[in-house]
Amino acid sequence: MSEKPQAIRGIAENRRARHDYEILERIEAGLALLGSEVKSLRGGTGNIGEAYCQIIDGEAWILNMHIPEYAQAGPHQNHEPRRKRKLLLKAREVERLRKKSAEKGLTLVPLKLYFKGPWVKLELGVARGRKRHDKRQALKERQDRRDVQRALRRQD
Repeated sequence: MSEKPQAIRGIAENRRARHDYEILERIEAGLALLGSEVKSLRGGTGNIGEAYCQIIDGEAWILNMHIPEYAQAGPHQNHEPRRKRKLLLKAREVERLRKKSAEKGLTLVPLKLYFKGPWVKLELGVARGRKRHDKRQALKERQDRRDVQRALRRQD
């Protein structure tokens, strides 16, 4: 029997990360969330622009991710918008990420937050920071590719 493909619906994307970092590897992780957080995310809100990931005591965490409070939840059922949230990964994946992030110049960067079926997923990137001249070079290469594509389309 073949499995039905799951619908993927984006919530938030860290577009700045592609500019500031060279993404070497991508990993999909689940998130341990409260009910009010999931309901708030279903409304399409959430921000990972300032978020970062750390391995603390053998567990992966995302810190500084903003999920606004759910308006319909009461004050006792709501969540703290910027609390640290646990990433759901296998132990050997966490250990591999810990080793990679310990290497000089490598860090864990949240790239995308999305729904995959009913579950909230986070795409993490193992990344190396870019210097200013590297960023300029990447922008120039991207612009050159766009120019070539435009020229090819006009030619047809």
